[in-house]
Amino acid sequence: MKIFVLDTNVLLHNAGALKSFADNTVILPMSVIEELDKFKTQSNELGRNARAVIRELDRLRSKGSLQKGVETETKGIIKIVADTPEAQSPVLNGTVIDNRIIRVAYSLKKRNPDNKVIFVSKDINARIKSDALGIETRDFEKQKIDYEKRYEGVKTIPVPFKFMTDLMETGIKSSEEYNLMPNEFVIFQEESNKENAILCRHVYSEKKLVAIRDYKKEIFGISARSLEQRAAIELLIDPLVDLVTLTGEAGTGKTLLAIAAGLELTLKKKRFTKILVSRPIMPLGKDIGYLPGSKEEKLAHWMEPIYDNLEYLFSQNTFEVTHKVEQLFKNGVIVLEALTYIRGRSIPKQFVIIDEAQNLTPHEIKTIISRSGMGTKMILTGDPDQIDNPYLDASSNGLSYCIERLKKEKLHGHIRFKKSERSPLASIAASLL
Repeated sequence: MKIFVLDTNVLLHNAGALKSFADNTVILPMSVIEELDKFKTQSNELGRNARAVIRELDRLRSKGSLQKGVETETKGIIKIVADTPEAQSPVLNGTVIDNRIIRVAYSLKKRNPDNKVIFVSKDINARIKSDALGIETRDFEKQKIDYEKRYEGVKTIPVPFKFMTDLMETGIKSSEEYNLMPNEFVIFQEESNKENAILCRHVYSEKKLVAIRDYKKEIFGISARSLEQRAAIELLIDPLVDLVTLTGEAGTGKTLLAIAAGLELTLKKKRFTKILVSRPIMPLGKDIGYLPGSKEEKLAHWMEPIYDNLEYLFSQNTFEVTHKVEQLFKNGVIVLEALTYIRGRSIPKQFVIIDEAQNLTPHEIKTIISRSGMGTKMILTGDPDQIDNPYLDASSNGLSYCIERLKKEKLHGHIRFKKSERSPLASIAASLL
C-alpha cells in the first residue's frame, strides 16, 4: 500500500484530486485544511476548488472519523493528520506552512518503513525540499500529457519527385496510410528540393488528402508567410471547425491571424455578431477591481498586444487606424473581457479569442470552452513553453491538455507554428536567446 501526502496546491489545482489515488491512503496534513479555509471565501477558481474539497471532506466525515481514516468509493483511505513533535526536522522551519506539510510526510516515512510514502505537490520548490529529505516526491500527474509527443496538427513527409508531380496533377491523395487526425494537414516535401512542397488538408469523412492550391489567400488584408500559417487560415475560416488551437513561440503570428480572421468573418462576411477577446491577466477569476478606472480601462494595459495587432491590421487596409479601432470598441464589434466574467455565461454567435491560454489550468479551459453557444467559434492561442503560472508546465497546462484530448474531434483543428515571422531580429532572438 502507498501513502500519499497531498500539498494544498494539488487540491486547489484539481478539486477531484482526492479521488485520484485508487485504493491507497491519502493523508491531508492539518496545515492543508487551514490553507483551504483561507481560500474558501475567494470568488475565483481557487476558492471554488477549496469549497468543493471542504464539502467532500464534510461528506466523508459523516461516514466516519477522518482522524482514523474514512474509506472512499475506490476502497482507499482518506485521513487528516495533525503536526506531531516527531515530525520535527532541524532543516525545516516550522513557521512556514509548506514545511509543516512536508514534515508530516517526513514523520510518516520514519514511522512506516514498510509502506511507500509519497509527497505530492504542484510547487516545484516544495518538491525539491521534500526530495532533499529523502522522501519520494511527485508532481500531480492527472491531466498531464507527454509533451515530447505532442500533437502538432501538421506532418511533413519527404516524397520523391514523381509523387510530387502526380499530386500536383490530381490534387488528391488517399489518407489511409498516414494515420491522420480530423483536420490534420500534411506537407509533402520533395526529397531533393525541400523548397518544393505541397500543403494538403485531411478530409476525414472521405479519407483523403486534398491539396490547397491558393497559398496567397488573404484574410483582412494579410496572407500567410508559411505553409503552417496557410493551414491555420484554412481552419480559422472553416465554418465547420468550432475550436481552433494555435501554438508557437513569440512572433509566429498566432494572435495576428486569429484577430484577422475574426475581423474578416465579423466585419466582411457578417458570420458573427462580435469579436470577444480575453487573455488571463492572472489565474482565472482573479478580480480586476483593485486597478483604477472602468473595466475597459483596467483591461487596456493587459490588452496592449491586442491593440498592437489591430493597429497593424487596419494599417494594412489603409483605414485611419486609431479612429477605426476606437469605433470598433465603441460600437461593440470588438469586446475585451476579463475571464472572471465568462463563467456562467452562454456566448452565442461570437468569434472568441483567448490569448495566452497556456496560463490556464485544464479545468479553466473546460470552463471557457463550455461557454460556447450556437454559432460561436473559439480560438485558443499560446506558447506552452512560456508559462507564468507557477503550478503549470508545458505538459500540465490547459492548452496542451485541450489539444491532446480534442485532437480526434472533427470540430477541432490545431496548428503548431515553428518559425517566427515577426522580423529577422525577432526570429534570431526566439531561437538563440
